[in-house]
Amino acid sequence: MSTHFIGIDVGTGSARAGVFDENGRLLGVAKKDLTIWREPGGIVEQSSNDIWQAICYCTKTAIAQAGIDPATVKGLGFDATCSLVVLDGEGAPLAVGPSEDAARNIIVWMDHRAIGQANRINAGGYDVLNYVGGRISPEMETPKLLWLKENRPETFAKAQHFFDLSDFLSWRATGSTARSVCTVTCKWTYLAHEKRWDGDYFRAIGLEELAEDDFARIGSTVADIGTPLGDGLTAEAAAELGLVAGTPVGASLIDAHCGGVGTFACKGPDGEELPPATQMALIMGTSACAMTLADEANFVDGVWGPYFGAMVPGYWLLEGGQSAYGAALDYLLTLHPAYMAVKAKAEAAGKALPFYLEAEAIAKAGSAEDAAKLAAGVHVVPEFLGNRAPYADPEATAVISGLTLDTSEESLVKLYVAGLCGLCYGTRQIIEAEKAKGLPLETLVVSGGAAQSALLRRILADATGLKVALPDTAEPVLLGGAILGAVASGHASDLKAGAEKMSSIREIIAPAGSAAAALHAKKFEAFAMLQDADRKIRALMQD
Repeated sequence: MSTHFIGIDVGTGSARAGVFDENGRLLGVAKKDLTIWREPGGIVEQSSNDIWQAICYCTKTAIAQAGIDPATVKGLGFDATCSLVVLDGEGAPLAVGPSEDAARNIIVWMDHRAIGQANRINAGGYDVLNYVGGRISPEMETPKLLWLKENRPETFAKAQHFFDLSDFLSWRATGSTARSVCTVTCKWTYLAHEKRWDGDYFRAIGLEELAEDDFARIGSTVADIGTPLGDGLTAEAAAELGLVAGTPVGASLIDAHCGGVGTFACKGPDGEELPPATQMALIMGTSACAMTLADEANFVDGVWGPYFGAMVPGYWLLEGGQSAYGAALDYLLTLHPAYMAVKAKAEAAGKALPFYLEAEAIAKAGSAEDAAKLAAGVHVVPEFLGNRAPYADPEATAVISGLTLDTSEESLVKLYVAGLCGLCYGTRQIIEAEKAKGLPLETLVVSGGAAQSALLRRILADATGLKVALPDTAEPVLLGGAILGAVASGHASDLKAGAEKMSSIREIIAPAGSAAAALHAKKFEAFAMLQDADRKIRALMQD
């Protein structure tokens, strides 16, 4: 009988499930959009019930598409965004915002309501901040928890379970309250290298209640990634997912980290070794995460970590990132007067707008290598949601230079290419910060929807000076979840063994060379100048 594994991924806008065979071949995949509520003040919320229903639909649909017997599924793994889920002692959702709607019980990762709390925490200079790049982000959980205590005291007092979203999914599936070392280390200030929470930190920032009862409300038990949880799927969860009760579930991952697991142990197209310490996994979605493994703890200002064992056991992890990536590019295009007309033209041609613009850019330039020349006079800092790394500046804003009265399709193409360049320069800043600390980066392993863009891969290679590798699977994040299932079931001895068997690299491209490098060097300098101008203007207007 064939053996199969399932990866279940919850991103910002949708949930997905993928069915893989034991060699990592994708057999079936399904997707369902999620409801998001937005309000003034940086509020972004979701519903844990809505998300659970969505993944149940996706899992059943993917199994049907794959045409397999659910009994052949021997393990599964969850990943999700690092969003905060709030439940009472009975597991019922609690309202986390001014809507008073209990269904809206998730503070989404991108929610920035807790900027003030993050700033106050950072002013304290606590030791745990050394392991988040020196400054905690409002995207992380302790600022959000402090906001809840100060602004929703009844909810905070009533809540008995504060989960990272992927840990919520594992709990909902198995009944286990164990947290993944990935989530609590990367987003909750758990010190994995010492296997402990820092109670003094929680007491100092005003969250002393969370240190009580052996940190029961945020996780008394912390499990290594892929560890089988509880007795596998409960009967209730199995029925909802269309699987067999007792199916092993591996301790979860954050979504970007799951993509890292799906790519880091890959070999090159010709079977060449790609040492983990020379790779950066760049997972590109609504936001982007840049994941680097190291044998020793490296402290890089503005880059989250180092986190021990938070993605691959035995390695330290550095996590850079760009708070808006796909979301930034999408929004940038809507600002152009030709947006609606060109979007309709793209739809008539049966193409998504970015791929239409990419084809137009390559046609106008004559090649992907020359496409960046189209944006020689337009410069974009696409930091619509602040700078996550390496400046840890959540209040940074986007800057565009070089606009004219031109409203043509051609000027939209130029703006699109300039947006791609700006995203790549943000990645270059993270790479340079890490290389300055001695990290031997050589290859970017890309995944996510944007990774399918040949033009983005070309600009990324030329802008950063690194080789760019594209995994064989189009769904490395889902594959990472399936690898968790393989480890939990015992089919793979560990994450590295699972990845070596189930993942591979399709192609690697090298930087084009001197002419392209010279152009990007100039545009990168302009990018940094615009960032500096934004900082100076914000400081000026605060006086």
